[in-house]
Amino acid sequence: MAEATANGLGQHALHAGHAHEAPAAAAHADVHQEHPIKLYLVVWAWLFILSTCSYLVDYFGLHGYLRWSLILIFMILKAGLIVAVFMHMAWERLALAYAIILPPILVLVFVTMMIFEADYTLFTRLAFFGSGP
Repeated sequence: MAEATANGLGQHALHAGHAHEAPAAAAHADVHQEHPIKLYLVVWAWLFILSTCSYLVDYFGLHGYLRWSLILIFMILKAGLIVAVFMHMAWERLALAYAIILPPILVLVFVTMMIFEADYTLFTRLAFFGSGP
């Protein structure tokens, strides 16, 4: 038995012999952590502020790239708050957070690359084929 516990293989068998420790270990596994209500109220306030800012973009009549940039920035910030706090990603391991956050960032990078490529393609077609029918 000493050889098994030296490399960690017999730990469960050693602790199973103590009957009075088993309920404490089971109760410890069922403990769940609650976050203070202030955290949720602060996040709700930030979501309200960001939503108000996204509506103000339309209210002030902004157009073009500025409008869409602001709307997307506010949308990403709101989604990040919701994922971080309400879906508890802020308290997860870093690898899991990267698995959730990294793909949308890469999609945004690729969309940006496609936008520049589309402009280049349009300008090339106009230069070689002209703008007429």
